[in-house]
Amino acid sequence: MKIAGLDIGTTGCKLTVFDESGRQLGKAYRDYPVRRAVSGHETDISTMMDNVYEVIGEMAAQYPDIGGIGVTSFGETFVLTNGAGEPLHNAMLYTDPRGAEECRELVEKLGAEHIAAVTGLAPHEMYSISKLMWIKKHEPKVCAAAKRVHLIEDFVVWHLTRRAQIDYSLAARTMAFDIHTLTWSEEIFDAAGIDLSMMSKPVPTGTSAGTVTPAAAQRTGLHKDCVIVSVSHDQVAAAVGAGAFDGSVAVDGAGTVECLTPVYDSIPDIAVMSRGFFSVVPYAVAGKYVAYAFSYTGGALMQWCMETFGKGETNVSMEQAYTRDEPTGLLVLPHFAGAATPYMDTGSKGAILGLTTASTAADIYRACMEGVAYEMRLNYEVLSGSGIRFEKLHATGGGARSKVWMQMKADVLNLPITALKTADAGTVGSAMLTGIAVGRFANLEDAAARMVQEMETYGPREEMHKKYMKIYERYKAVYKAVRPLM
Repeated sequence: MKIAGLDIGTTGCKLTVFDESGRQLGKAYRDYPVRRAVSGHETDISTMMDNVYEVIGEMAAQYPDIGGIGVTSFGETFVLTNGAGEPLHNAMLYTDPRGAEECRELVEKLGAEHIAAVTGLAPHEMYSISKLMWIKKHEPKVCAAAKRVHLIEDFVVWHLTRRAQIDYSLAARTMAFDIHTLTWSEEIFDAAGIDLSMMSKPVPTGTSAGTVTPAAAQRTGLHKDCVIVSVSHDQVAAAVGAGAFDGSVAVDGAGTVECLTPVYDSIPDIAVMSRGFFSVVPYAVAGKYVAYAFSYTGGALMQWCMETFGKGETNVSMEQAYTRDEPTGLLVLPHFAGAATPYMDTGSKGAILGLTTASTAADIYRACMEGVAYEMRLNYEVLSGSGIRFEKLHATGGGARSKVWMQMKADVLNLPITALKTADAGTVGSAMLTGIAVGRFANLEDAAARMVQEMETYGPREEMHKKYMKIYERYKAVYKAVRPLM
């Protein structure tokens, strides 16, 4: 029997199939458009679901004995549906500016500190509840016709099984979920004026939703006994796939977005977390929580740098062109798509400081890598008062294959970093939890022993750490210096 992980992203979805020993066999991918305008950022959920059916169908044709599929997705985005499960509108992405006024209204009613204490989230319009309030105010006909509210994971699970359930970690991305009781917050739904009965039932991460319906089996080619599993928010799945199960290990997600995910053995200090806009999210291990410290531009900044200054170079050649074993001395504020934690300032802009006529493309490329590493150091320091205790990092994503970047992060953070073999930890984590749900793995440790593979560990170098810290002290002043000018 095969197991599979279905990862649904903002612009594309993929299904990856593994055998019983955890070895990857094959994968299928489809992308879909996102519409971004000044007034809103939207995606067509019907088109997304068609692509989900296609990737499942492609893999089911090659591996007809797929026995379980775990579903993980990006967060916040939701859709209202009618009784037949048909979307009633295009879904707003987390970057959509609508909902800011409604978020302020909710804060006026309940207070920012109280909302954070209940949900683990500093109030922000990116979360689902504010945008639900916007739809109720501006699209009353849509609300009148709505029977259910689905985030992406539970929308897909419902269409495959007709079971309306959502895992705790994704439910927490609504800013209407009580992370203490692991239930929807009636108080917040009442204050928002949203009917709580339309929401899916919250369940633990990795809970089976049952087998596929006859209609879904016919459309996809899946066996009628294939089990669908509600896995998690994609960052939680990535933490599982990186083998981080307790507070001693954190995850460096070195993808398009750079994300540092520490694990907490209990709920951390919410006041400290709120000041840095860090989420507190229920984890796959009962009683444990994770937080997200991230930069919108990780690998995306390196891609921009390549396209702008690379002149046909590759990432490796650009890295190798910088031959000095010391920091560049340049300061790059990596806010090229706005600032994430600890600022959550979408109006912030990127900056490159310290250029001279002697500066080369390789200098700028290396400085961009340093800027991302400094931003992660900044987040690490802000998190230090929240109870983190990790002693090492597990790195995943495309950036984990860069020896230069891995060593740089180890030096800047002054922590050992182990690069993992898999670039796609989210899919691996989804398959691990699916394997447990269908009885193929005994527990997370058993699954990790089969599916989490280490490549190389990079230890911090004391002398380089000192050099980076001298520049980092200047880096900490860049945001405050640049922001008023832009």
